[in-house]
Amino acid sequence: MPSYNIFVINPGSTSTKVSLHRDEECLFSSSVFHDSSILRTFPDINDQLAYRMEVINKFLEDHHIELWGLDAIVGRGGSCYPIESGVYEIDDRLIEDTKACKGGLYHSSMLGVQMANELHKVYGGRMLMIDPPIVDELQDVARITGVKGVYRRAVCHALNLKETARRHAAAMGRKYEELNMIVCHIDGGISVTAHRQGRMIDGNDAGGGEGPFTPTRMGTMAVTDLITSMKDYTAKELRDLCSQAGGFSSHFGTSNSDVVHEMVEKGDPKATLVWDAMIYQVIKAIGSMATVLGGKVDAIVLTGGLLRFPEVQGRIEESCGWIAPVTGYEGEFEHEAMANGALRVLRGEEKAKIYPGKPAWSGFEE
Repeated sequence: MPSYNIFVINPGSTSTKVSLHRDEECLFSSSVFHDSSILRTFPDINDQLAYRMEVINKFLEDHHIELWGLDAIVGRGGSCYPIESGVYEIDDRLIEDTKACKGGLYHSSMLGVQMANELHKVYGGRMLMIDPPIVDELQDVARITGVKGVYRRAVCHALNLKETARRHAAAMGRKYEELNMIVCHIDGGISVTAHRQGRMIDGNDAGGGEGPFTPTRMGTMAVTDLITSMKDYTAKELRDLCSQAGGFSSHFGTSNSDVVHEMVEKGDPKATLVWDAMIYQVIKAIGSMATVLGGKVDAIVLTGGLLRFPEVQGRIEESCGWIAPVTGYEGEFEHEAMANGALRVLRGEEKAKIYPGKPAWSGFEE
């Protein structure tokens, strides 16, 4: 069997994580820092591309990392039109729609396919994208709201959720497509999703601030509270509460979970109440996804950085263990998911999809 070299690039808010893989082996992985004071000088995320590439290229040069002979370059997916789950070829239309933020999620992940393209110009190889945050497999009944013409969106940590679900299915000796699972990513953002036989049929709009509040996001609130208590907030201030200024950031002036948890350990009553409330809201969301699956749940799977605090999983087990067995996978598998997806395509086990240039779902007939 031939061996394949795969380079993965995953841009974040103030860093870009890169890794080089040979088949299933990760040869190196590193997070390359970008100075936030410099990033703030760019009027648009897309404008950061040249600066980030300069930093990445210097990192590769300083560490004597050669990328010649790559079989694939995988760029983190961003906000193209919502699509079904899978591995996609990166082409001009996908790049342009991601730059234009067609999916409505304005996030640094929109640079992933662009950075892959810049590297491809130098090193060649196939360009691939796997499970961007706007993967849309919602069942129709989950889309409806109480306002005509306004529909719920699917915006979540799809890449990590899908990979963790596949790993847990394998650990059970089963296929992901055979199981019903509730899969939760619990970190700076929180996604709680229902997976029915390989499709993510419902979940909170984590990118839009829906669901449990998090270290950085305000979570679901009554519309009347927004109208009465936050009527003087600008649209930008409200958007920031949905992405970076809500949750712990609002309550404590920091989104650092370690800082807040240390306050909890020292007995701070406010910190304890807010921390407990966040876990409580995750538990409620898991319960709602259990009803979506009709109570037929094979597993509750937890992933994300906040599992480093044992009581997060412990309290979920106490409240939700009667629904299905609860299993935790601390951290995330985003780079493994991207490398493994590319490897399946290179080995001919899966065919890469062509980006359709339109939403997976485009509305109901009114």
